[in-house]
Amino acid sequence: MSSATSERPKAASPRSLSGLGPFLRPYRVRIAMALAFMVLAAVATLVLPIALKSLIDQGLVAADPGDRLMALREHFGALFAVGAALGLFSAARFYMVTWLGERVTADLRNAVYAHVVKQSPEFFETTATGEVISRLTTDTTLVQTVVGSSLSMGLRNTVMGIGALIMLIATNPYVMTQVLGVLVLVVLPTILFGRRVRKLSRASQDRVADSSAIAAEVLNAIPVVQSYTQEQREAGRFSAATEAAFDTAKKRTRIRSVLVAFIITSTFAGLLWGLYQGTQAVLHGQMTAGHLGQTVLYVIVLISSVAVLSEVYGDLLRAAGATERLMELLAARSPVAEPTSPRPLPPTERGSRVAFNGLRFHYPSRPQTAALADIDLEVKPGETVALVGPSGAGKSTVFQLLLRFYDAEAGSVRVDGVDVREASLQSLRERIGIVPQDSVIFSTSALENIRYGRPGATDDEVIAAAKAAFAHEFIMALPQGYQSFLGERGVRLSGGQRQRISIARAILKNPPLLLLDEATSALDAESERMVQAALEAAMAHRTTLVIAHRLATVQQADRIVVMESGRIVDQGTHAELIERGGLYARLAAMQFGLESPA
Repeated sequence: MSSATSERPKAASPRSLSGLGPFLRPYRVRIAMALAFMVLAAVATLVLPIALKSLIDQGLVAADPGDRLMALREHFGALFAVGAALGLFSAARFYMVTWLGERVTADLRNAVYAHVVKQSPEFFETTATGEVISRLTTDTTLVQTVVGSSLSMGLRNTVMGIGALIMLIATNPYVMTQVLGVLVLVVLPTILFGRRVRKLSRASQDRVADSSAIAAEVLNAIPVVQSYTQEQREAGRFSAATEAAFDTAKKRTRIRSVLVAFIITSTFAGLLWGLYQGTQAVLHGQMTAGHLGQTVLYVIVLISSVAVLSEVYGDLLRAAGATERLMELLAARSPVAEPTSPRPLPPTERGSRVAFNGLRFHYPSRPQTAALADIDLEVKPGETVALVGPSGAGKSTVFQLLLRFYDAEAGSVRVDGVDVREASLQSLRERIGIVPQDSVIFSTSALENIRYGRPGATDDEVIAAAKAAFAHEFIMALPQGYQSFLGERGVRLSGGQRQRISIARAILKNPPLLLLDEATSALDAESERMVQAALEAAMAHRTTLVIAHRLATVQQADRIVVMESGRIVDQGTHAELIERGGLYARLAAMQFGLESPA
């Protein structure tokens, strides 16, 4: 878990929601329509007290007995018309704002995900995957609640509250002074409590993210957890995280509960006080019964609007914290930036030329240890070069810089004469195929897993690549052949089968530069022979860089580069390196001495 988790800035106010502006802007017309329906619904609500006053004063009190029935019908008809308009406008408003909430949330979720998948590995060194997932789910749900409900409720109650306030000032200024006193008593504690609620809301979301990070990490390592019988410990760790989230949420809920109790009590007190003042005015002949009914309804509308706004304010604060967390992800900038004017890579026929000049690099998470130091290496088109050496020698780092997952601190990496920092990431990575040591299988069919190497490939091309990787036979033995679902992370396949799927994917891509990172390490002896033959065919007419710990797999390489502690300490053919002695000869003696005592 990143240390940043506990050091995130707190949401200062609902102004943090301004980050949603770019996501709302494309739907200006729908927002305008939603606002129009919201205003119309608020106006219909404000007309109800006027219609009620007319009903009481003209339909019940002032009308002659002979005309009273007709007057009542007219006034009830008017009330129904107002109620029908309120229902229609409220339904239209509800549809518009709910649609906006769903649409904006989907756009936000897509934007955050698309941005995150473009980040360099450095981003994932300090950000837990589970935390990203929490932001994509929990935080976007909070935003959806605000955009699709709370914000609309807040605006509607603001319009109704202001309208009721204006009507009270116009019709009964004396009662209005009483109501304003009640409003001050309601609003001030709401603001004070709101600050505390805001801090606890952000803290609650962070604690939920912590538990999500633990779950994602453990669920991706179930075999290891179970093999070490750590199920109980991991369940306890997750339970501790969820309890921390619960404790924080409990504090937030307690404060909001006190706030709700205060708002309801003060609102009810204000309503009763306004009603008492109105009844006194009626008894003294200062207003009519209809005027009293109208005043009471406006007081109810005004104070209930303030109460709703207090609740909405709490939702806005929670969503502000969620928006901040999402904006943090969108604001993250990969240190590996696309060039402003990318240089095109020249066409190649016999493989790519690769050159490393004066390369020096430290991983951001390990700034004290040099991963590479003064690396100079040139690989000719069509050449097969093996990188060997003990763990931590820097072999995989060479691949990372070649793929431009990181940028070197000094020196350059060139592919076909073009510095990788000057080429577009897409054109660079399209030129490279990689078979990683830990093969990645997606939760889809065998066909689509191989086609991942070239999404536009035909079924026949996919099958041809599978045959070249000696994967066709075991795929056809699956229940649905190439349409068989391989399970999450390929759990339905053996390690060797997963590796052959990965090799088939690289063969299908057909790149001029092939990177093999222990490509046969997960295979049994028979599979290794088949795949080694497939790889030899795949390596023809292209440049190949091979990382190998098992030296038997690279004896036929055109050149073997020996690395130690981030430096190149020797290079040559297998025979030359054995003859010279040194690190390679020692490694070979240990391996071949164990494998084939001569």
